[in-house]
Amino acid sequence: MRDRQSEIEMQREAEKLEEAVEEAATLAGKLGLDPFPVNYWVVDYDDMNELIAYGGFQTRYPHWRWGMQYDRQQKQGQFLGGKAFEIVNNDNPAHAFLQVSNSLADQKAVITHVEAHSDFFANNQWFGLFAEDPDATAMLARHADTIREYMQDPDIERAEVEKWVDHALCLEDNIDQHRPYEPVDTHQEASEFEPEEIDEQLEELNISEEVRRQVFDDEWLDAQADDEEGASFPAEPEPDILAFLRKHGRQYDAEAGKAVEMEEWQREVLEILRAEAYYFAPQKMTKVMNEGWASYWESLMMADENFAGADEFLTYADHMSQVLGSPGLNPYKLGLELWQYVENTTNRRHVVEHLLRVEGVTWRNFHDIVDFEAVQDLLEPDDLVAAPTEFDLSTVDPDDPRVDAEALEAARAGELDLEAYPWKLLTYEGLAERHYSLTKPQNRGFLSRVGQEELERVSRYMFERDRYEGIEEALAEVDYTVGWDRMREVRESHNDVTFLDEFLSQEFVDEHDYFTYEYMHASDDYRATSTDAADVKKKLMLQFTNFGKPTIVVADGNYDNRNELLLEHQYNGVALDIEQAKDTLERVFELWGRPVNLRTVVKRYDEHDVEVARRRDSEPTPEEKGLEIRYDGMDFSEEELDRETVEHLAATDVDYDTKPEEWLA
Repeated sequence: MRDRQSEIEMQREAEKLEEAVEEAATLAGKLGLDPFPVNYWVVDYDDMNELIAYGGFQTRYPHWRWGMQYDRQQKQGQFLGGKAFEIVNNDNPAHAFLQVSNSLADQKAVITHVEAHSDFFANNQWFGLFAEDPDATAMLARHADTIREYMQDPDIERAEVEKWVDHALCLEDNIDQHRPYEPVDTHQEASEFEPEEIDEQLEELNISEEVRRQVFDDEWLDAQADDEEGASFPAEPEPDILAFLRKHGRQYDAEAGKAVEMEEWQREVLEILRAEAYYFAPQKMTKVMNEGWASYWESLMMADENFAGADEFLTYADHMSQVLGSPGLNPYKLGLELWQYVENTTNRRHVVEHLLRVEGVTWRNFHDIVDFEAVQDLLEPDDLVAAPTEFDLSTVDPDDPRVDAEALEAARAGELDLEAYPWKLLTYEGLAERHYSLTKPQNRGFLSRVGQEELERVSRYMFERDRYEGIEEALAEVDYTVGWDRMREVRESHNDVTFLDEFLSQEFVDEHDYFTYEYMHASDDYRATSTDAADVKKKLMLQFTNFGKPTIVVADGNYDNRNELLLEHQYNGVALDIEQAKDTLERVFELWGRPVNLRTVVKRYDEHDVEVARRRDSEPTPEEKGLEIRYDGMDFSEEELDRETVEHLAATDVDYDTKPEEWLA
């Protein structure tokens, strides 16, 4: 139990952070963010590790996975130097947890980061697919209570419930995350015909052989057995495997040696875990966008608006370097860079449109005529928005759209501390000008790097308007808010896949030194292979399409008219790890109750071709073949399929040439 001293420390920390919480929310609103309200909780080190293990919630259903994640998180902090800064959940109101031992600079960084996360939760349409007004804390607590009650039910063995949860969790990413969540309605009459074994049904009727022969003659029985058309379902491949198993699955009764109906608790547990999979799916689908969005606004508030005090700035800089400098595919770094690129390109296009309307300026002579140094100077924010504390407030026009009239009045009356919070004097328009991206030192060359192709494209789609006599007149009408407005539009509708697909350009790849690398079979090592944006995009897509997992769909629930399940792997150039696939099929069998099949494409390398390629320092060409794996509850069997049979499985425009174990990691 937590001691009294710890309680007092956390209470003091909470009181110390009250002003920071209030001002961060106010500043977020001024910057155009519209988050869910956020409740902040101060917790100790152990509580933080537990919350991280639980996915940001205080109550989850009993399962060994939480203990494993807790242990991993604790060891990461002890042995790898990992540090937990924050965790926040998608809820209304959102709940964020601050670790009591963190520095004030870290706490402020977390608070500003969380306000941006909550804005993303509240406004991104992918999060809205689950619920517009989420109450996840209550939902997960109900789920925990339900599963706990089943485990404590004397008529149900706890081990059976745990195994059932294990089976379902193996498929938690096999949902259709692009559709809104809807509970499976098992009472509605199925449109598809789901047949049972004819002999089994007749056996259960317990009728005499004589009556059986009179009513069901051999010709009719043979017709049912030999009907190659069968009653195949679903009509289209079904990506939501959990829903399909929830509706059509059975459990295997080892004593009876056949499939029997699921118990009610089994169906309910499946639906609970499916609902949670849908709830957490948007977080997986928008990891780069969400973390980049939060990092962008955190950086602006903490560094550009001096939310970190002078004595806290170095600590904050160290904090941010740890976050952005993490090795591997870092969603914070990639996301931040992409959001900055969206802002910069939007602002640049807007400025270019104005400059192309200056008399004598065309897309052909743009770089020869435009004085980019002069343009940069003209775009700089004026003294009022750049340094409100150094401006004579008596001369400020309260009707200036960049000025908050109420704050101006309060400042004149001495009721507002502009030294601590200069941003309070400004509106959204004023802050957009104050933080205009093209005038920042790191971006000063961005406007001049506009290419001829982009200039021609902008010029082609410009409508005829009145032209400006000079550059100064043109830039006087620049709207400083267009970059932020565009960012909010993108935030509303995109996920990581569409975000990368639209905004990862060759210019971005070159600016940030992205490249691809491949595993070389001939030399058994990795080599850098390309800096082409299309190649980089393909590699990144591999990490985010379907959460970076293989895309498996239900192809047939009555495969070969035998009530067997046929799953198909939508092959994208990366072969499945066959051993892991078999482990998963064993789990699926428990949820289907009858034999299960999986079709995929495998790559085979001829040893002679590999040796020849090694000598030539090139890559061998693999042979791709179809493979069908069947599991009947006891044994596995494999059958090679001709290429035509699995032709429909192969992606035609994507080829990810990486090692399966790297992809699955």
